[in-house]
Amino acid sequence: MGKVICEALVEGGKASAGPPIAPILGPTGANLYQIVQEINRQTEDLKGLKVPVTIVVDDDTKEFEITIGLPPTSALIIKEVGVEKGTGATGTEITGDISFDKVVKVARAKENDLLGSSLANRVKSVLGTCVSMGVTVDGMDARSVQKEIDEGAHADKLQG
Repeated sequence: MGKVICEALVEGGKASAGPPIAPILGPTGANLYQIVQEINRQTEDLKGLKVPVTIVVDDDTKEFEITIGLPPTSALIIKEVGVEKGTGATGTEITGDISFDKVVKVARAKENDLLGSSLANRVKSVLGTCVSMGVTVDGMDARSVQKEIDEGAHADKLQG
């Protein structure tokens, strides 16, 4: 017959054989238990985050392929900072603080999703998200860190 595609947003490590997966893939006869187990195995490190998942099932053979996307940049920052959410009052409220190394880690993780031809530009993009979320970087306003990058600071950490 063909392939059935299911795109869903699941909590990392906690996918279930219920909605939104079961209504789409149930009629294919594919083993939902195996599919869910594989999703949970691949998203174990993203617990607590909503993760985009694409499941393709061959309607004839019942074989499946799973592609795991990355959560939004803001969700990765929240995970690294250890808070529940960003600020509701950008510019006046500080939600938390993140190290510059963790900003670079997020930028590297989102390499294929962020605009920017260099790691420095992708880091500046993550820093912009920090600004809107009320997250400081090593105790500094993220805009100040962006300026430091423009002035050549942190070059040793921005190679690649």
